[in-house]
Amino acid sequence: MAEKAASPDRRPVVTPTRVVAGLCLLAPFIAMLWVSSYARIEPTLIGIPFFYWYQMAWVLISTALTAVAYKLVQREQRARKGGADR
Repeated sequence: MAEKAASPDRRPVVTPTRVVAGLCLLAPFIAMLWVSSYARIEPTLIGIPFFYWYQMAWVLISTALTAVAYKLVQREQRARKGGADR
């Protein structure tokens, strides 16, 4: 199959917005895979060892970061469609 030549007004696929969105999605994985950073008991929070409350905190942080990534990509896609229609 022949590939289409990119039009000069088309923006690149990898944009700074998408890089930030990717970093938002990558951060929880890195935080959870780096076990030695949270494999301890102290400090406790309301009697809950650090190991558990750190992981539960990342559930909330991951939710927020995923929402931020979604909104960034959604805003960029809307801007692309709006720019293409003009």
